[in-house]
Amino acid sequence: QVQLVESGGGLVQPGGSLSLSCAASGRIDIIYTMGWYRQAPGKQRELVATITNGGTTTYADSVKGRFTISRDNAKNSIYLQLTNLKPEDTAVYYCNIDRARVGATTVHNYWGQGTQVTVSS
Repeated sequence: QVQLVESGGGLVQPGGSLSLSCAASGRIDIIYTMGWYRQAPGKQRELVATITNGGTTTYADSVKGRFTISRDNAKNSIYLQLTNLKPEDTAVYYCNIDRARVGATTVHNYWGQGTQVTVSS
């Protein structure tokens, strides 16, 4: 089965930076689109950034210019560089596979366990 493991979360002061990592494992042939989402208590999960296997990226307006998503296809991994962090960035950040190829099967919507990012003084 496909598994995703995130790491890198923690406590940081406003204006600080963090780097998140996500590694996918399993018998995956192609991951077409991966991304980062986040969810704060009492709020819906929201898109942060996505990246395709070809390197095309999208960002939520709230993080554009501050966060950078990247990908290592050989490692089936994605990364998120978070800079100039704000208190409203506080959330559990989840790694996601939107769509992947496993043998002859196309699979969708796998999630990691999440990693907590807290921005506070």
